[in-house]
Amino acid sequence: MTRRILTGVLFCVLIQTLNAQEKNGSYKVETIPMPEGLTSETGGVEFLPDGRLVACFTRGEVMTYEPSTKKWKLFAEGLHDPLGILVVSNSELLIIQRPELTRVKDTDGDGTADLYEKVTDDFGFSGNYHEFNYGPVKDKDGNLFIALNSSSGAGNIRPEVRGEINPLGRENGSKGQMFSNVPYRGWVMKLSPDGVLKPFASGFRSPNGIGFDLDGNLFATDNQGDWIGTSPLHHVQEGKFYGHPASLVWQKGWSNGNPFLLPVPFLDSMRTRGAVLFPHGIMANSPTQPLCDNTGGRFGPYSGQLFIGEMNKERIVRVMLEKVGGEFQGACIPFFDGNGLRKGNNRLVFGPDGSLWIGQNSHGWLGDQGIQRIVFTGKQPADVYTMNLTEKGFDLTFTQPIDELTATDPANFKFRHYYYKYHNKYGSEQFDVQNVPVTAIKISDDRKKISLTLSTLKPGYVYELTLGNIKTSKGDELTNKIICYTLNKLKSANF
Repeated sequence: MTRRILTGVLFCVLIQTLNAQEKNGSYKVETIPMPEGLTSETGGVEFLPDGRLVACFTRGEVMTYEPSTKKWKLFAEGLHDPLGILVVSNSELLIIQRPELTRVKDTDGDGTADLYEKVTDDFGFSGNYHEFNYGPVKDKDGNLFIALNSSSGAGNIRPEVRGEINPLGRENGSKGQMFSNVPYRGWVMKLSPDGVLKPFASGFRSPNGIGFDLDGNLFATDNQGDWIGTSPLHHVQEGKFYGHPASLVWQKGWSNGNPFLLPVPFLDSMRTRGAVLFPHGIMANSPTQPLCDNTGGRFGPYSGQLFIGEMNKERIVRVMLEKVGGEFQGACIPFFDGNGLRKGNNRLVFGPDGSLWIGQNSHGWLGDQGIQRIVFTGKQPADVYTMNLTEKGFDLTFTQPIDELTATDPANFKFRHYYYKYHNKYGSEQFDVQNVPVTAIKISDDRKKISLTLSTLKPGYVYELTLGNIKTSKGDELTNKIICYTLNKLKSANF
């Protein structure tokens, strides 16, 4: 009965969100016409320096699109599950595909690639159907980063593999969990400018999306499943372990045997927790690429924040990060729901005009196909801009001044907290679900910030806030009503 009531509440909140988006009109969706006959399962989207879009599709095609003429042109073909592009120039791309990172180049200037060159394949390849690869992204020093999916427990490995086989990378007697029998499945890898590929960070299950923020911090999403209670966003740092044990067997000097047999508290003590958790069934079920808003205001007021694709819902998620105790944590909120947006939002890129282009995919997953873009109309959205932890609660800053009467009504702020268990089961229920009363509300002089005091704050919990009938001073409804803050560390007077 409780679950049924909760589902009904979330459905009502979603309908309110859709209606508010349509009424506020700050963003609109446009659908890009696709070439006839193309299976447009989009694996990557980027823009060339000359303003053309370039996209790769999981059946192997790479195509360019001229927005002014709406014309597509085949650039390359024959790739195997390409899931990411890095633009080098108008005529040269780096593309991650199933067997390798590949340089694809037009050397004679006819607009079609004639050079396909291996950049690196120095990682394991077993033929397991789930060995997807993601990236590449490039840091300021010229290093490239790629992410390697773990292998699926629902499949097996082929008789011939690339790389050595380590049987310890698979759970004994079970085919249910993701595994890492060949080198570096479940790792983020670093390719230096001199061409050496090295393991960088471990513990990933399905990191379908990596990207940098404006300060050069690397982030990756992962997908809910075994050892992943709910999908996270990780701040990826060298040498860190992010939770899924299979990949530990490829850690240099590993001497602890089969990691699946280690005590869960021991593994838990090793892992770095997600900077932000996306509550399953509420915020995102299958998050994809994190993309930082580098448009300088051309896409609205969210410069420097991250946008995350979502496969299972007609949704783009927005993430607001802050550092507490020297580590990232923060909040997530729906950015755009429905209103013409499709599912399968797999790859994101900002265009030269500041619009957000979205490549969609249904490659054996829940999703859709094609490419859409979200355009900022110029009308200021009515939304939560940031959510920041304080010593006693949270500060909410809004994109517009808000109505004082509705913003100071405690009934409009419904908090509950819960946590997800770290265990080998597929996903996790919410544990210790408790309502958390708001005991005090203070509004700033400019009416853009509300300071909320809560009755309790506990580290290791998600604080989910459902907003009520709060309006701007102009009478606009808030676009989004659900916001979730991942509280890893408490804030004190020292930080």
